[in-house]
Amino acid sequence: MSFNTFGHSFRFTTWGESHGPALGTVVDGCPPGLALSESDIQPFLDARRPGQSRFTTQRQEPDQVRILSGVFEGQDGIQRTTGTPISLMIENVDQRSKDYGDVAKAYRPGHADYAYDAKYGFRDYRGGGRSSARETAARVAAGAVARLVIPEVTVLGWVSAIGGDAIDPANFDPAEVTRNPFFCPDAKAAARWEALVDEARKAGSSLGAVVECTATGVPAGWGAPLYAKLDAELAHAMMGINAVKGVEIGDGFAAAANTGEGNADPMRPGEQAPEFLANHAGGIAGGISTGQPVHVRVAFKPTSSILTPVPTITREGEATELFTKGRHDPCVGIRGVPVVEAMMALVLADQKLMHRAQCG
Repeated sequence: MSFNTFGHSFRFTTWGESHGPALGTVVDGCPPGLALSESDIQPFLDARRPGQSRFTTQRQEPDQVRILSGVFEGQDGIQRTTGTPISLMIENVDQRSKDYGDVAKAYRPGHADYAYDAKYGFRDYRGGGRSSARETAARVAAGAVARLVIPEVTVLGWVSAIGGDAIDPANFDPAEVTRNPFFCPDAKAAARWEALVDEARKAGSSLGAVVECTATGVPAGWGAPLYAKLDAELAHAMMGINAVKGVEIGDGFAAAANTGEGNADPMRPGEQAPEFLANHAGGIAGGISTGQPVHVRVAFKPTSSILTPVPTITREGEATELFTKGRHDPCVGIRGVPVVEAMMALVLADQKLMHRAQCG
């Protein structure tokens, strides 16, 4: 079996490869009547687009999206969703497949090369094919559609650490996220990261990062007690992002070092809903949203494509060394922020529609 579709009521299927002519997504289950044009999607793709600073890959892709189906201009002159599948396409225009000649002969350690070959007996070595983070452009496009389904929710993602150097929560300023190339809410940390990422880039190395994301405005009641838990769906979504190796909801692993009373989220009467005195649970209890901000932390490993020779084997099993040529992110977590935001929006849109289907 092949798994390229995510979601239950609000579903999307991605298609395409890193070095193919195009990639895209088909969004199914979107409610009809929502105003949707390419200009609603493009800003999110622009945020993820490569080549915008020296701290990301220099591959130059405009990532211009085209809507191929699922919308129609009504009598009011506004293009709206029709309730049918929405097909979105993004052309690849700056492939350099020649950079991957050596990769055709040997496996890149840390990449999916060997695992793909072991599974399929065949692989697209040009940038990794479907395993390339280039595929996430399609998820970001789908996420832009999902945001239209949840207008009551605000999704904000940011980088909270690079290479082990974390932001100072006391300096947190949401406005800073769009003012620097790191999606960093701490101006002092962003200044430090310039030197940190530059050093790794010039050395042909890479760094890992932690991305955090909060969704505010999520009402109480989305999710399910068992097999469609909101936190489980979020973990599934985030772990499906390229290079992600860890996901935490709320306090995450820190909760394991706490006590029952320390980890509780005390409640007091509020005007229309309970007033919570803490949010250790990350806005989710028993798999269902509580009305508090939904918070997730995502760990991105260092980019595996580096210029340092690493021991590996050829397809024939012979020992060799390989370094990866081409254009690669020195810290893939930076451009992971729009992807994490998109997956948060996609899960919440899906959960909203499932809640509406069951509870009205």
